[in-house]
Amino acid sequence: MEYRKLGKSDLKVSRLCFGSLTMGPIQANLPLQQGADLLKRAANLGVNFIDTAEIYQTYPYIRAALDSGIPAVDELQVATKTYAYTREQAAHSLEKARREMNKECIDLFMLHEQESALTLRGHLPALEYFQEAKQEGFIRAIGISCHTIEAVRAALNFSEIEVIHPILNLKGLGIRDGTRQEMVSALEEAHRHGIGIYAMKPLGGGHFQGNVPEALDFLLELPFIHSIAMGMRSEAEIEYAIAYFKGEEIPAGLRSRVGKQKRQLLHLEEECHECGRCIDACPQYALYWKEKPVVKEEECIWCGYCAAACPEFCLRVI
Repeated sequence: MEYRKLGKSDLKVSRLCFGSLTMGPIQANLPLQQGADLLKRAANLGVNFIDTAEIYQTYPYIRAALDSGIPAVDELQVATKTYAYTREQAAHSLEKARREMNKECIDLFMLHEQESALTLRGHLPALEYFQEAKQEGFIRAIGISCHTIEAVRAALNFSEIEVIHPILNLKGLGIRDGTRQEMVSALEEAHRHGIGIYAMKPLGGGHFQGNVPEALDFLLELPFIHSIAMGMRSEAEIEYAIAYFKGEEIPAGLRSRVGKQKRQLLHLEEECHECGRCIDACPQYALYWKEKPVVKEEECIWCGYCAAACPEFCLRVI
């Protein structure tokens, strides 16, 4: 496995990052031990970087994996995200992450889903709190995640931001305010400023399952992408991804086992109170109401944020 320094931060991460969203309650909802075993399997094969977020509800999986004893556990680095915008909310999110993952120090803490200079300024109290927590040794690096080019460019004006976690893939699916090439240009500029970059949604949330090699090669060939977060929820998916990132031949049997399941949004109608929070929560505006939530599949990146917003837990990406 190849490892790269994440910009000017002191984090050295595997090029494959384990995206834990897919295993958690708003997607596959794997049993705790099964999810922990997948994290351990990936770590034992060389993956030292895990991506999560407060909204994903996957801290227990990560804690179970860490508590069970992963080799070289001190080198396993975890990135998480929060929607906090006040100092109080930021303090709560940091303490929650430290407590629920049983980690004294969080390797990378990010502001979740930033959109522009305006949203970054609105989150400045949280950003300043994280900077203080870093100085006290509770955070190693600070960053943002985003689906917009504007947020990438705005981040360059905030000295606290060391890492950007942007959406980027073969067809630019999910970029809300421009083209793939415009996002590439913005990220190249961020890279020149020394910012670490690890991409999300390399397979477009599952849209490119039939063309995995081309989709992965697109990102792997970009020199400014230090790591790529991939959601994995089976041992076969882990073994496929690691073999590909290592440049190894993929056995035919393994190729046939990966990527066959089409993503869909499960809606439990009897539980739905028609509150509309799921539609408001969709970052891609890919959900609308027609007697029940309906997905514009060509625009959906299957993130599951709609499911996380549902107060009755009647939505899930499967």
